[in-house]
Amino acid sequence: MRSFRLVAIALLFFWLAPLSASAQNLHCNPCGHAFGKIQIGSSSSYTFTLSNSGNTTLRIFSKSQRGSAFAFSRLTLPIRLKPGASFQLIATFTPTAKGFDTGSFTLKSNDPTSPLTLNVRGTGISPSVAQLTVNPSSLNFGSVMVGSSASLQATLAASGAAITISSDGSTSSEFTIMGLTLPVTIQTGKSIAVTVQFIANAAGIASGTAGFTSNAANSPTVAQVAGTGIAGAAHSVALSWNSGSGSAVGYNIYRGTVKAGPFQTINSGLDSSTNYTDYTVVSGTTYYYVTTEVNAQGQESGYSNEVQAVIPTP
Repeated sequence: MRSFRLVAIALLFFWLAPLSASAQNLHCNPCGHAFGKIQIGSSSSYTFTLSNSGNTTLRIFSKSQRGSAFAFSRLTLPIRLKPGASFQLIATFTPTAKGFDTGSFTLKSNDPTSPLTLNVRGTGISPSVAQLTVNPSSLNFGSVMVGSSASLQATLAASGAAITISSDGSTSSEFTIMGLTLPVTIQTGKSIAVTVQFIANAAGIASGTAGFTSNAANSPTVAQVAGTGIAGAAHSVALSWNSGSGSAVGYNIYRGTVKAGPFQTINSGLDSSTNYTDYTVVSGTTYYYVTTEVNAQGQESGYSNEVQAVIPTP
């Protein structure tokens, strides 16, 4: 009988484990920024956040930039960025000429998709020249009895751009600026009223400037102020009038030095009575006065008849 030999064949099975791959990914979100319109000579900044969204260390070894109007924060290379780590890059736009401009910042790394480019753009526009004006530019308080005070009103107007007044003051302690709560912003084309008070501390002429510090190109903006302290009784003009319509809630008093004007208001606020005394007259000067009435709706009437006052010379 033939014998049989059993041959065992061992089959070897290999389980293939999934292969793991390493990756680096320099990530930005967003990867660009529009600065919009920026005045020539001014700057605007934006912060980019760059991160490693891969699972191995990222190495940044090269950088380059384009666009002279754009600056980027300094980077010391090489940069090694661990997985999940991030850093910030600041871009600044400082236009030197009018018009649209673009720039970019490029980083090279061991990211398989390298290089990464950040794109920026912006438009340079002409700067507006903000000006603050004081009207009138000089205030003469006339003769004031020593120990007494007189007030005159001026108007502060903004042109070119909105103006913020941060501080005010005068060069003489006898003149005080009143009626402003600082800081105050005046929109372009608008104006606000301010009152300057003269307190005669001694006999004689007092003078100086009342000034306003702001972001205007002509800051500080000043008005000349002057007044005379009188040891005896000072000159004054007493005015009185009758209500025209009967519906007035107050009156404005106007004064000029030329017949038929122009006139400037001399009361710091609506006068509710029908009489007013002007203590700010100057000796040897002739003045002309008119009044107007204001109703509850803020409507102001035309000028009243004109009266003349001649101030004698002491």
